[in-house]
Amino acid sequence: MIKKIKASRSEKIIFFFLISLAIFSLSSFFLIKNKCLFVKNYNPEKLSFDKPNNIAILNVECGNVIIELYPNISPNSVERFKTLVKSQAYNDVAFHRVIKDSLVQAGDLEFGKKGNIDYGKIGTGQSGLGTINSEVDVPFNYERGSVGLARTQKYNTEDSQFFITLKDEPLYESEYTPIGKVIYGIEALEKIKYQNKSEYVLRPDFINSIKMLVD
Repeated sequence: MIKKIKASRSEKIIFFFLISLAIFSLSSFFLIKNKCLFVKNYNPEKLSFDKPNNIAILNVECGNVIIELYPNISPNSVERFKTLVKSQAYNDVAFHRVIKDSLVQAGDLEFGKKGNIDYGKIGTGQSGLGTINSEVDVPFNYERGSVGLARTQKYNTEDSQFFITLKDEPLYESEYTPIGKVIYGIEALEKIKYQNKSEYVLRPDFINSIKMLVD
């Protein structure tokens, strides 16, 4: 005859603790592996826009980032951006410079392409179209979600690289050429990979694509 062994109260507590720990660990792993879980993905076809010709859709790992461009503020810079978007030049280009909760930067077409990244030169690459002049004379409030063209330490060196601010950056006004603002989906940019000890990212996240809403 087999005797039934009755677990003590302390053994039951330990058992339930271990089960709870396992569930918590599994849930944490799932959330880490699915960083986009709580990020809303906006479908531009279900939204209405006052100026659809100036809407760009930036697609990243966690969804669509919808940007309204401002050609009335910086016509030459917006034209350059649109030209590169329409040629699909930004597709598969790295977010090579990311500052947590501050900004994300991409657009190095020369040294930032997926499968062909040059970590020694990334951030210095060009588009092949030449530089354009800075457009910083029109007042622009660099609020969270603002999109600007990156440059060297000198004015009039803008080309293809752009950044998007994840917080208000009032000191950027009159320093960097603004080209637009994110109107939907900035949360997807907050999930872009960053490094704790460096602005430049090893094995970075990439732009999937950028396209104009209206070609």
